[in-house]
Formats: sequence, C-alpha cells, structure tokens
Amino acid sequence: MRHFYTILSASLLCTACMAIGAPLVPNFVPPPAAALEPAAMQGMLATHNQVRASVGVPPLQWSGQMAAYAQQWAEHLALNNGCEMQHRSHAHANLLDAGENLFWGSPLRWSDGRIEVQTISPAKVAQDWADERADYNYVSNTCRPGAQCGHYTQMVWRSTTEVGCGMTVCPDKAQLWVCNYNPPGNWVGERPY
Repeated sequence: MRHFYTILSASLLCTACMAIGAPLVPNFVPPPAAALEPAAMQGMLATHNQVRASVGVPPLQWSGQMAAYAQQWAEHLALNNGCEMQHRSHAHANLLDAGENLFWGSPLRWSDGRIEVQTISPAKVAQDWADERADYNYVSNTCRPGAQCGHYTQMVWRSTTEVGCGMTVCPDKAQLWVCNYNPPGNWVGERPY
C-alpha cells in the first residue's frame, strides 16, 4: 500500500511541478495515457462498452491507476474486513473520489468437504452488473422497489471515461471483485445517460 500512495503523491507533485515550470521528480515515469486491459481482466472492458453502446454513450478506456486502486481495495477487504464487501466511500477511504462497483463470488463447497475457488470470468461479473438494467426505470430515474440498479447506472454513466478493476481470492476461497470509475457517476437527481 505504501508504494501505491507514493506513486500517487509523485504524480500529483509532477503535475504541480509542470504547472509552475519547476523541475520534475527524478526517475518518475508517468503511467501511459491509456493502459491495456490485463489478461486477467479479459472481457471486463468489452462488456462495459457493449452495455454503454446499447444506450449511446461513449466507450470507456482501461485505467491502470483505477485498476491499481481497485486491486488495493479488494486485497484490503479480503485481509482486513473478513472478505465482506464494503464501499470505500462508506469506509471514508475514497481518496481518489472514484465510482465503485463490488462483486462477491462464493466458494464451491462439495459434499465431501472440499472447498474450491469458483471460476468466474470478468465478463460474467460485468454482465451481472449490466443485468440490473431490468430493474432501472429511466423515466422515473429509480430502481424497482427492493432491487438494486446502481451498478448498472455506474457502468453507463455518460461522463465516466475510465474503468479499472481488480480481484482477489479470500482466505475462505470466496472472491472479491472491485471496479473503480473515473469520473464517478450515480449523482442524485441526475440520469446516467
């Protein structure tokens, strides 16, 4: 964690240095403008962008910064929160003010007592969030009573341009998936598109 925050601080410092014409931080290499989706997340970005295309909003780009932020939070929840989902904003830990979707996958429990990690693809995680579309009413800009639709609306939020995701396996072999979005969506009183 310390290294991650150091990189963020250096990035902010570099931006400030360039703005005033001061020398850059030595040996600092800024991240690429548009990172490539890692193989472990294959299908996450494509599923997001298919859902966005269906409502006419521009595609997202993969963000290495958002992915590192998401991975750090997934690992934190696995090790420090009993593998229970909790949004960064509820923990007062959303330093980057990013939007966030969470997904929990149960372990496979066999009758002979074996416990295994369930195979869940990134596209499946994103599709589960996208399936909340059925519970979203655009006219009233609300979710169906008793249902969730905020994962879906964050996916299709018109002003969001970047997504990055992480996943970790918990000690009990459950999985926590986190996607972070920049800029965040789900502003009260606003429609996603």
